[in-house]
Amino acid sequence: MTLVAPALLRCRASALRTVCDSGRMSDLRRARFARMVRRAIADLPEAYRTRMRNVEIVIEDEPDPSRPEGPDLLGLYEGVPLTERRDEPWLPDRISIYRKPIEAMSSSPKVQAKIVRDTVIHEIAHHFGISDERLDELGRS
Repeated sequence: MTLVAPALLRCRASALRTVCDSGRMSDLRRARFARMVRRAIADLPEAYRTRMRNVEIVIEDEPDPSRPEGPDLLGLYEGVPLTERRDEPWLPDRISIYRKPIEAMSSSPKVQAKIVRDTVIHEIAHHFGISDERLDELGRS
């Protein structure tokens, strides 16, 4: 399992203004957010942490705007769940955690940490083959 936090410079321009994610404050926010994600992973029960296989966890600023889930997507699992794998070699699964939508939900670091934790658990559940429907049944949607 790897955790990757790319330092991407992203700008959006409009007729009125240009907004770029760069600068010291943004770097501090990114570092704080990465710590939240690492803590959420570290807080997983050891039985799950040790059973995670061939998965990369990355932090992105925001989801691809062309995704049908929309710009409010908090996390995304891409891969083949462990329950569906056989003996063939597989490319690494990828779990993306999206910083901006989570930060937009609350300015409170405690609330953000809870949202990050819930999002990490949700996406890792997909790695283990747990569907959205089953997560709803468990109250973990």
